[in-house]
Amino acid sequence: MSDVEVDPAALRHGAADHGEAAPHVDILSARDVPLGGPRSMTVRRTLPQRARTLIGAWCFVDHYGPDDVADTGGMDVAPHPHTGLQTVSWLFSGEIEHRDSLGSHAFVRPGELNLMTGGYGISHTEVSTTRTTILHGVQLWVALPEEHRYTARDFRHYVPSPVRVGGAHIRVFLGSLAGETSPVRTFTPLLGAELVLDPGSKTTLPVNAAFEYGLLVDQGDVRMAGTLLRPAELGYLGTGNDTLTLTNETDTPARAVLLGGTPFEERIVMWWNFIGRSHKDIVEAREAWENASDRFGSVDGYDGDRLPAPALPNATISPRNNPTRH
Repeated sequence: MSDVEVDPAALRHGAADHGEAAPHVDILSARDVPLGGPRSMTVRRTLPQRARTLIGAWCFVDHYGPDDVADTGGMDVAPHPHTGLQTVSWLFSGEIEHRDSLGSHAFVRPGELNLMTGGYGISHTEVSTTRTTILHGVQLWVALPEEHRYTARDFRHYVPSPVRVGGAHIRVFLGSLAGETSPVRTFTPLLGAELVLDPGSKTTLPVNAAFEYGLLVDQGDVRMAGTLLRPAELGYLGTGNDTLTLTNETDTPARAVLLGGTPFEERIVMWWNFIGRSHKDIVEAREAWENASDRFGSVDGYDGDRLPAPALPNATISPRNNPTRH
């Protein structure tokens, strides 16, 4: 998915209730971002924003739907480039056709992971299929560490098996949780999982205390470590917790995506679809894309023009980092 910059949202702070001591949770609210064209679909973006750039190496969280494609036109993202990151596609409903400059041709379907590694440079397209009536899912990006940010292009597809822990059905698409481990390679320690919580249930999961976590609520009201999160909100929990308690406050199933990872200590420059470490990195990537260099290759099978890069800002793009926690 291609990035569109808009004004960031504000940060709220959650607090435990019921008189119980609980870890501090920040609540990141979403902002609406139109994704291309006059009949564009709208996505809800919770990461990045001024309050927080990264959760682990997760650097971009878009959440969309449920959208009736007869009204929105669905997803139609023309060929566009990426550097220095991995894209993670995960659907709740619908189907998206993926093509990239590796020659990969795959479909994103509910409960199936598509992960593309951009590294030094890749380009791809994403188009919802004619079989899709309701489109609903998340598009996520992972920043690659300096050691691997120029790694070779790659594409992986994986279908995780669901496991049950307490009142939760869990699909682990990256990393390890609940005794399940995804075989898909990441370049820093990460977790990505879909959780479906039974009505009124309370589930405590053993988690990695070295990780920080983000919980994106898709449906239902979910209490994370004592703090209530509503649909489209992203709760942030810092390191130092070896368990995570989630409570579905509603009388219907709730669904959320749990993201985690060790804190990403490198400062990144993130502009359009590029992640680098300096303004120069961005200028070079943009120039390579505009000049149709071999760095990004070409995508076959898309009927239409590729996306042009936006104009660069009239200022040096500065690295982003997370605020210091107190």
